[in-house]
Amino acid sequence: MMPCRGIAAFAGIATDGRYRKGVTKVELRPYQKQAARAVWDQWDSGVDKTLLVLPTGTGKTIVFSAIIEEAVRRGGNCLVLAHREELLQQAADKLSKVTGLGCAVEKAENTAAGSWYNVTVGSVQTLQRDERRQTFAADHYQYIIVDEAHHALAKSYQDTLAHWGKAKVLGVTATADRGDKRNLGEVFETLAFEYSLPRAIRDGWLCPIKALTIPLKIELDGVKQAAGDFSAGDIGHALDPYLEQIAGHVAEQCQARKTVVFLPLIATSQKFLVMLLAKGLQAREVNGESRDRAETLAWWEKAGPGAVLCNAMLLTEGWDSPATDCICVLRPTKVRALYAQMCGRGTRIHPGKSDLLLLDFLWHSERHELCRPAHLVCENQDISRRVSEIMAEEAKAGPLDLLLEVTGAENTATAEREESLRKILEEQKHKKRALVDPLQYEYSVGHAEYLPEAGDLRAMGPPSTAQLKRLEDAGIFPDEVQCQGHASKLLDTIAKRRMENLTTPKQIRCLERFGFQAVGTWQFPQAKKLIDRIAGNMWRVPHDLGKPQNYKPKEVTP
Repeated sequence: MMPCRGIAAFAGIATDGRYRKGVTKVELRPYQKQAARAVWDQWDSGVDKTLLVLPTGTGKTIVFSAIIEEAVRRGGNCLVLAHREELLQQAADKLSKVTGLGCAVEKAENTAAGSWYNVTVGSVQTLQRDERRQTFAADHYQYIIVDEAHHALAKSYQDTLAHWGKAKVLGVTATADRGDKRNLGEVFETLAFEYSLPRAIRDGWLCPIKALTIPLKIELDGVKQAAGDFSAGDIGHALDPYLEQIAGHVAEQCQARKTVVFLPLIATSQKFLVMLLAKGLQAREVNGESRDRAETLAWWEKAGPGAVLCNAMLLTEGWDSPATDCICVLRPTKVRALYAQMCGRGTRIHPGKSDLLLLDFLWHSERHELCRPAHLVCENQDISRRVSEIMAEEAKAGPLDLLLEVTGAENTATAEREESLRKILEEQKHKKRALVDPLQYEYSVGHAEYLPEAGDLRAMGPPSTAQLKRLEDAGIFPDEVQCQGHASKLLDTIAKRRMENLTTPKQIRCLERFGFQAVGTWQFPQAKKLIDRIAGNMWRVPHDLGKPQNYKPKEVTP
C-alpha cells in the first residue's frame, strides 16, 4: 500500500505541513455557523452520535469541514467516511478550501497509516475489512464524519464505527428518510440541526422550484420491488413504450434550459439519448462505465441553454452543477432521499438562473405512493397528495411554484383538519371498548396532539413492548401510539396526573362515553363518585344530573 505522503495530490494539497499555505478560508453562512455550533453543543453535552440534515446545495461539506477544523484545534484526529470516490474527493477539496487543512486517504492501495495529518478521508468499502481497520488503534480517531449518513445503517458502516467505538460521530445527509423505512435513530441519538429546503429557498440560498406536470400517464403496476424501492430493470422495461413521447416533451419544454435527465439503466439512458439527438437537441450521455466521463462533464459545464445530459443514476451524489435549471426524473422512486438527491442537482443558485423546473410525469401505480415534486417541500403526505392533484389539474397553466402551492394547500387543510379532528373525537367517545385512544386522552387533559421532538431521533422509533404494556394497563389503547417519544410522553403524563390525584385514562374513557365533557380536568374522587352513581343506576346516567354535556362536578370532601 502507498503511504499517505504519496497521495496528497488526491486532495490537491501541499505535503509540507498540516495546513496548506496561502489559503483564503470560506466565510460560513449564518445557518452554517449555527449548524456547526449545534453539533459541538451536542458533543459537549455528552451525546456521542448526532445527525445534521442540510438540503443539497446548502454546503454540508463546508459545515463539516469547519467542524473538523475545530476538532483538530482541540487536538483530535478525524475520519471522514464515505461510500463513493466522488464524495471522498469532494470532502478533501472542501476541507482544503474551507480550512487549509491537508488530509490523508484510506482507499484501495492508499493508506493513512503513519500519516502526520490529523484528518483522513476513508472509503467504507476499504475500511469495512477488518484487517484494514486493525492497522489503526481503537483510539486513533476521536471524531468520525459519516457523509450521506442515510447509508449508516449498513453493516459496513456499523462495523467501521464499532472499531472506533469511543469516537464522537456526526452523520451528515440531505434527508434522513430511507427506502426500507428503518429509523436512523438506531445509529444517531439526536438531530443536532436541520435546515429545511423551503427555508433555504425563502432565505435565498437555493433557487425557487417550479414544477410542470406532463399529462403522460406511465403505467408501473407490473414493476417489482427490490430493497424497498422499484427494481431498476423493471422500470427500464416499463419506460420503453413511453420514451419517444417523453423525448418529445423534453424537446418542447427544455429549449431554453440546461436539463439533466435521470434514467434507471445504462441501456435506457443511451436509447433516450438517440431519441433526443433525433429531435435536434444538444445531448450527451454519461454512466458509470463511460470512458469519456470527464470529457462529457466538461462539455456540460460549458454548454448553454438547450443542452441535455442523460445519466443512468450516476449523478445523484457528489456532483455539483449550479447552472442546471431543469431536472427530468425518469427513475420513479418511493424513496424521498433518492428523489431529493436527483432534484437537488438543480437547486443551487447561479448567475442568470431564476428557478429550477421539474418535469413531473404522471407515474401510475395503484399499490405504491411515489415521490412527486411536492414531497420536496412538504412533510405531510396528505398535503403533498393534494398539491400533486392541483398541479395535474392546472398543468395547462404552465409551471407552478411549489412553495406557493404548498402554502395554499396547508391553509385549506388546517380548517378541514380541525373539523375532521372534532368528528374523530366524537366517534372515539362512542366506540365500544374500555381503553381510551391517545388522541382523545390528550385532548381531554388539555395537551396538544403529540409531535416528535425534532432533535431526538430515538424517540421517533417504534414504542417498546414494555411501554405498550404499561400504557394498556393504565387504560390507553396502545395501537394508536405513534412512537417511543409519544409513549414516553403519555406515561409521564399519567404518572404526573396520578401524583396530582387527577382522573385516570379509564375514568376519562368511561365518563366521556356517557357524554360528559373535559373529564381530564376533573379530580380522581369527583370521577369515582360519579362512576359509582352511574354503576348503581344500572349504568345509566341519573335523571337528576341533567344533560351530561352540561354537568359540572362538585367538590368532593376527602
